[in-house]
Amino acid sequence: MIDRRTLLEALVGIVFAPAALARAQAPAARTPVDPALERALASSPYVYVSPLRSDGAESTCHGEVWFGWIDGSVVVITAATSWKTRSLARGLTRVRLWVGDHGRWKQLMGRNEAFRSGPSCVARAALIRDDTFVDNLLAVYEKKYPTEIGGWRGPMRAGARDGRRVLIRYVPEAPAAGGAGAART
Repeated sequence: MIDRRTLLEALVGIVFAPAALARAQAPAARTPVDPALERALASSPYVYVSPLRSDGAESTCHGEVWFGWIDGSVVVITAATSWKTRSLARGLTRVRLWVGDHGRWKQLMGRNEAFRSGPSCVARAALIRDDTFVDNLLAVYEKKYPTEIGGWRGPMRAGARDGRRVLIRYVPEAPAAGGAGAART
């Protein structure tokens, strides 16, 4: 009998381009980060993520997410079927990250673009396939989101184990010379 994780991975493999996922799993090296951005990453409850298209333009997908700042990387856990995972599978490995608590992006009446005023950077995305990293991230979440994590810890851990959830690491790129791509504060 096939287990649920194997089945989900097979379905993801059919739907998404396997070569893009293989490229997206390359190990990431720590890049020096602007000190203002690093302070924001150490204290903020959210990052806002937007995949960058191949021409460098932002995707229309944005979203505020819980994250852990671990070893110079922004790490999130998300559904295997989320737009973050699907964009990575399509080979969109670069994203723009904004840091801060600017409220929900999607609102009842329109969109909240306040996140754009926060510190930001361009980062490279990669899947993390390491069960111990789930524990590391959940340990960060325990400290960062103590009142909310109770209802999410079990589903996140079980989802990572059976393939319904994946970990994505976003490694900030070095700012370009002349300040382009540098963190805004």
